[in-house]
Amino acid sequence: MAAGAGARPAPRWLKTLAEPLSAAQLRRLEEHRYSAAGASLLEPPLQLYWTWLLRWVPLWMAPNSITLLGLAVNLLTTLVLISYCPTATEEAPYWTYLLCALGLFIYQSLDAIDGKQARRTNSCSPLGELFDHGCDSLSTVFMAIGASIAVRLGTHPDWLFFCSFIGMFMFYCAHWQTYVSGVLRFGKVDVTEIQVALIIIFVLSTFGGATMWDYTGTSVLSPGLHIGLIIILAIMIYKKSASNVFEKHPCLYTLMFGCVFAKIAQKLVVAHMTKSELYLQDSVFIGPGLLFLDQYFSNFVDEYIVLWVAMVFASFDMTTYFSALCLQISRHLHISIFKTSCHQAPEQVQVLSSKSHQNNME
Repeated sequence: MAAGAGARPAPRWLKTLAEPLSAAQLRRLEEHRYSAAGASLLEPPLQLYWTWLLRWVPLWMAPNSITLLGLAVNLLTTLVLISYCPTATEEAPYWTYLLCALGLFIYQSLDAIDGKQARRTNSCSPLGELFDHGCDSLSTVFMAIGASIAVRLGTHPDWLFFCSFIGMFMFYCAHWQTYVSGVLRFGKVDVTEIQVALIIIFVLSTFGGATMWDYTGTSVLSPGLHIGLIIILAIMIYKKSASNVFEKHPCLYTLMFGCVFAKIAQKLVVAHMTKSELYLQDSVFIGPGLLFLDQYFSNFVDEYIVLWVAMVFASFDMTTYFSALCLQISRHLHISIFKTSCHQAPEQVQVLSSKSHQNNME
């Protein structure tokens, strides 16, 4: 009897773990070709830097080694920051934020040249693309955590939850779009711009401290984040639109974002008059959020329909808030919104009394 003839076959789950792809998937993988379209705003100037940096990379260095090195640096610098701020409410030493900025910059630089190195050494392969995106998915998680710590989002758990998962969600949506269309599309404002923005945040926290991002009414950054969020959403929707939604419906598009702006401007006035905190989250952002998500899901619903839904929701939300605000204030101060009393103002009464007293003296 041959040795091992009576051995039991390995369990299916163990075989799947060792060989996750089927023979058919491997055959189709051989036919895969990387396809990408579009360029972000910062890519053209950064291409000059990336091309210069590539000259210093030796030909013997594998592209995947470059990717892994960048990821290792990014993870290490972020872990240092996490060790000082495990709850994202503490303020770490200033050098840790600068270290994270440097780590993210190194990661972005190496991640940008790994593909160039592959073409330079004629070693492009589906494995390289898979390895690159796998490292990107892990880096997205650490970037979200690092940015949350840098602005002390742990003091606002709801926003910490949202910001921690929105990056992961958008990364998945971008590759969902690639899965559906077959092409990895880059918008004018994309991952490069987000990474640069995070580097700036780390640098600002280095010199100003994490407490500078506290979302209080006395912070000048909160209003800036409001209007900045509106502008970023407007640009991303405009540039990623498959049907040029702004060019086809400029009035409706502008009116929808105008309603969003009107409400957050009202809330800024209220925060000033009541000397209270100004919170970033607001239901009015649901409108543009619907349009934004529809584009990342390859226009599952016609953009024109979603734009109308967003417009109706944003205008209703803004009108409802302003109406409720006026009614509440009128009830509290016991005044009418559209009526005025015939009584004279106190300063007028005082002036008239002075004149009457003067006439009596004469």
